[in-house]
Amino acid sequence: MPRLQAVFWDVDGTLADTEMEGHRPAFNQAFEELGLPWHWNRTLYQQLLAIPGGGQRMAFFAEQQGHPLNPEALEQLKQVKQSHYLARIRSGAVCLRPGVARLLNELRAAGVRQWIVTSSGRASVEALMEGLFPGAANPFEGSISANDVQRHKPHPDPYLHALNSSGAAANRCLAVEDSAAGLTAAVRASMPCLVTPSLWDQQLPKEIHRAAAVVDHLGEHHQPLTQTSGPPCVDGLITLEYLQLLLETSG
Repeated sequence: MPRLQAVFWDVDGTLADTEMEGHRPAFNQAFEELGLPWHWNRTLYQQLLAIPGGGQRMAFFAEQQGHPLNPEALEQLKQVKQSHYLARIRSGAVCLRPGVARLLNELRAAGVRQWIVTSSGRASVEALMEGLFPGAANPFEGSISANDVQRHKPHPDPYLHALNSSGAAANRCLAVEDSAAGLTAAVRASMPCLVTPSLWDQQLPKEIHRAAAVVDHLGEHHQPLTQTSGPPCVDGLITLEYLQLLLETSG
C-alpha cells in the first residue's frame, strides 16, 4: 500500500475555532464602532452560520432587524469587521484545537508534507499563521486559499490545485476537514477525509457517511477523542499511524 505523503488541512473550524473566537468578536467590534445596536452571542452566531459568507450574514441580519444596509454601508461594515478580525488573529486570540499541535509536530518529524487548503482569503490565512505560529514555527509547506481558485469548496478545485502545486499523488494524501463542503471537495478530488465536525454545519449530517473517519477532535493524552465512525482509534489520539490506516482502508 502507498505510504502517506501529504496531509491537507482546512483552517476554519479544523485547525482552530476561528468562527466563535475570531470572526464573532470581530463582527461585534465592527457593530460597536459603526454605532449599530447589535451583538451576536454564541447561540445567535451559531444560528447565523447557516448563512454562508460574512457579508450575506450581516445583510440577512440587518433585514431581520428592520435596518437594511445599502451596498456602501455593507461594504464599510465588511472592511471594518475584517480589520478587527485580522488584528485579533495576529494577537494570538485564537488557539489551535485539541490535538492539532501534537499531530502537526508528529507529521513534520516524520517528513509528511503539510499544506493548508481553505476557502478563506489569503490575508486571513497569513494573519492566522502569524498568530498561531510566530517566528519560524509554521509547519506548512504551502497553502491554497480563496485567492488561488475560481471555484471554492465543495468543488474539488482547491484540492486539485493543492495536489498540482505540491506534486503529491491523491492516493497518498489525506484531508482533514470539519464541514460538508470541505468533505465533498476532498472526496471529489479522490482523497480520503478525516472529519472533525463543526456543530453548526447543517449540511454535514447528510454527507458524513463519505468520511473515512469522524471524531470530535484529534485527541490529547489528557483529553481523548470521541469517535463516531471509521476504523477504531484505540488510543483516543489521531496519529500518523492512524492516518496511514485510513489511507489503506480507503483505497
